[in-house]
Formats: sequence, structure tokens, C-alpha cells
Amino acid sequence: MANRFTPDILLQTEDIAAAAAFYVDTLGFEITDETPDLVSLHGPSINLFIHRGPSLPGPVLEVVVDDAADARARLTQAGCEVVRDDEVHEVRRCYVKDRYGLIYNLAE
Repeated sequence: MANRFTPDILLQTEDIAAAAAFYVDTLGFEITDETPDLVSLHGPSINLFIHRGPSLPGPVLEVVVDDAADARARLTQAGCEVVRDDEVHEVRRCYVKDRYGLIYNLAE
């Protein structure tokens, strides 16, 4: 399995304006794109996306895999927990929390 992390990190919160203001005002990031449900802060090393929705137990990284269904099966068999598995705006999301607390989206 030759997987890789992408530079994308997602935070999910009901108050995306307050979260975006924190990262802009406190840490000096710039908003690079904004919709009613998503604020993007692209940087040279990472891309931070703040998505409207119920808060997750931490940030979500993204792992690109050859076969998301196979990766999900192997991860759950190894004791990982699927914390979200759905489709939003034609984008498949499968958030897995591993035994060390890291949450990542399985993307193909």
C-alpha cells in the first residue's frame, strides 16, 4: 500500500466565521476562498479548510489510498473507528479515527 498524506487539513465547526477570524487575526493567515459553508486558507505548506457542521473531536487530515473501501475495512479490523461516512455535494467522506487519536479522510 503506497499511501500519502495531502497538505489538506479540515476543521469542522458550526461557527466558521469565528474560527476563520481566529486564524486570520491571531495567526495572520489569509482567507483564500469563502462560501457560506466553507472557508479556505491556503498556505505554502498546508491548506486549512473550515467547514460548517458539528464539531469533530479534532482536525481531519487526508490520506490518499488506492481503494478507500479496502482501506476502511483494514483500518476497522485493526481497531479504528469510522466517525463519519457519507457524501456531501458529491464528495465522498470517510473519516477514520485511529487508536492514537488521529482522524483522517480516506480519499482515492
